[in-house]
Amino acid sequence: QVQLVESGGGLVQAGGSLRLSCAASGRTFSSYAMGWFRQAPGKEREFVAAISWSGSRTYYADSVKGRCTISRDNAKNTVYLQMNSLKPEDTAVYYCAAALKAFSIATTTVNYGSWGQGTQVTVSS
Repeated sequence: QVQLVESGGGLVQAGGSLRLSCAASGRTFSSYAMGWFRQAPGKEREFVAAISWSGSRTYYADSVKGRCTISRDNAKNTVYLQMNSLKPEDTAVYYCAAALKAFSIATTTVNYGSWGQGTQVTVSS
């Protein structure tokens, strides 16, 4: 099991930027893909971005492609989500998650076994 703690959320105006961080502890971080998901009020949790265990592969939802960058620092057991050109529709609670299986990357929630508590991102128009 891995423990995940997100930080970096907040209130920002449309067009602004935020950088989310997720610190991991409890197992070999560098063996597991990591993902970011988000959930807006009244909506299902949705995929935002994922990064492979080595950081060599990344995947993005169409809604954030070109505006967000996922990265990781295995020496610091931390994954990041840089979000630029934020829009009001990006408002949600953002969660980081660790893949269920080592050396396996996915974009669906069922393939992630550990979740952080979430960090609120609010984009005002």
